[in-house]
Amino acid sequence: MTYTKQEIRENLKYLQVLAQQYPTVQAASTEMINLRAILSLPKGTEHFMSDLHGEYEAFEHILNNASGVIREKVDELFQSTMTARERAVFSTLIYYPQAKLDEIKRTVSDLDEWYRITLGRLIALCRLVASKYTRSKVRKALPAEFGYIMDELLHIDSRSRQNDYQDVLSTIIEIDRADAFIEALCSAIKRLVVDRLHIVGDIFDRGPRADIIMDALIRHHSVDIQWGNHDILWMGAAAGSRTCIANVLNNSITYNNLQVIETGYGISLRPLALFAAETYADTDVSCFTPRLLDEGEYKPKDIDLVARMHKALAILLFKLEGQIIRRNPSFQMEDRLLLDKINYDDGTVLIDGICYPLRDWDFPTVCREDPYRLSPEEAELMDQLAAAFCHSEKLQRHVRFLYANGGLYKCFNGNLLFHGCIPMEEDGSFTRFDCGESLSGRAYMDHVEAMARQGYYARHGSVQRQYGKDFLWFLWCGHNSPLFGRDRMTTFERLLIADRSSWTEKKNPYYRYCAEEACCLKILREFGLTGEHSHIINGHVPVRSKDGENPVKANGRLIVIDGGLCRAYQPQTGIAGYTLVYNSYGIRIISHEPFESRQAAIEGNKDILSSSTVFETLSRRLRVSDTDAGRELTERSEGLSMLLAAYRMGLIQERQGR
Repeated sequence: MTYTKQEIRENLKYLQVLAQQYPTVQAASTEMINLRAILSLPKGTEHFMSDLHGEYEAFEHILNNASGVIREKVDELFQSTMTARERAVFSTLIYYPQAKLDEIKRTVSDLDEWYRITLGRLIALCRLVASKYTRSKVRKALPAEFGYIMDELLHIDSRSRQNDYQDVLSTIIEIDRADAFIEALCSAIKRLVVDRLHIVGDIFDRGPRADIIMDALIRHHSVDIQWGNHDILWMGAAAGSRTCIANVLNNSITYNNLQVIETGYGISLRPLALFAAETYADTDVSCFTPRLLDEGEYKPKDIDLVARMHKALAILLFKLEGQIIRRNPSFQMEDRLLLDKINYDDGTVLIDGICYPLRDWDFPTVCREDPYRLSPEEAELMDQLAAAFCHSEKLQRHVRFLYANGGLYKCFNGNLLFHGCIPMEEDGSFTRFDCGESLSGRAYMDHVEAMARQGYYARHGSVQRQYGKDFLWFLWCGHNSPLFGRDRMTTFERLLIADRSSWTEKKNPYYRYCAEEACCLKILREFGLTGEHSHIINGHVPVRSKDGENPVKANGRLIVIDGGLCRAYQPQTGIAGYTLVYNSYGIRIISHEPFESRQAAIEGNKDILSSSTVFETLSRRLRVSDTDAGRELTERSEGLSMLLAAYRMGLIQERQGR
């Protein structure tokens, strides 16, 4: 590219800063060559997952097999040299190297020969998945302990340097480092096969151990998270919101999932158990029995105690939510103030002008004159629980990671990722919210994210912190919150009213309009995305595959990837989740069958049965230059080109080292 002296003078300050990093013509030229080489490489593979809901075993398996991509690579490379069973065992070794090694070593007669063959195959596979990256990037992805020797093995020509190659493998086996080297190779393969992982919300609740998923995400080399309503609830709990804490505990008890609270995050529920056993000792708790996923897990007396804990929490929840609604009229949730609508004489409640019989109205801590006030014992209990959540080191570490690596939405390589919805009106326009100024669409989403961060990071005790914590709760269940997307959350009705007509939660009009291509294009434009291959990638609402619902909507502009990874949703969806793979050739959506268990996968080499559908094939293979990162590298390359011109025109002087 040719530049005039005037153009260079206009950019001289920028070029002088750039010259500090590249002080010579040679340095600038070398970097330009490197950047141009990177830009010509194939685009890295992106992997999308959503609505994990604590199902850590299924999540880890899908993460390990990259939604079947690793098995595809194994088949591609070894179709003619390995049987189907051998490829299954080999793939399982990659997914779970340590456990599979222990099993294999008990059955193999000539272990050294098995090591030699397996190491060779792993190196070949690693070479294949590394082929789309620069040698520098591959080197950075290799485990530090074996980085140098792995780099050499990946680039040795095993035919012309057969002796060198075999000598290295023999040495690894001889010094008893084969197991560690196999684990390192498996780790490198899994890292290289996926360049970027996107989690489109809802890591928490329902399933057993969301904390294990969070640990895995923290270890991942490149991940972003779009917050879901269940995530935001835990973020509010970690910030010390008593209302969010009550909701978290209510969800955990409802789905028989207290393990994540006590074992995962080390939060003792003994104060809650003691309070419930004493305060609700003589009350009926039949409405509050948890949903037992595993029959026979509890003894009758345990079920009774958990039900009393659940009732205690539910009443606390209704009180605390009422307090937030009263101090935040802008949330427009007065219709959720229900404790003061109860008629204790005839056991009914008035909701939207309709009088419903209650299944239970024996609430010993509710003051009829001031129903939203906590009793002294309830206030003390919530203080204890809030302190426990705020002082759980592991929970705080996980939530800080969610804030650092997450957000309400993300624009990435032409796609718009968010969990819930963009709030809309019945006429299809974006809903306007009064936030000091009238905001809608992207501007409102940016405001929402700022408030969510304020709830955790604002100064303790400040008005801003309190409002931010209240807002985190609003995002969980608020009227047309972008993460909730309904007009109300009917927890009260589902627990206390038998008439199911009262349970209705009306969806935001977004969920009707988003099936239309014109609406999706409007939303994409609102976020600055106008490309031919731009899409909305959504979670939150399970796709009912068993009823024939398609996860790809709006002529391919909307992809909904919540298909029921969580076991609690699988009866509704008929499958066990969707994931998405976007590589240099196009986009594939993968549907998964239920995952039996990690143990079954290791012992029986059982993968998740998955079917892959290619719904968008690109006319040409995408390069790094077509990505967001590529555009940044292109701008940097253009800057270096201008810097070279400045050197050659004498407008900037080279600085040679002594």
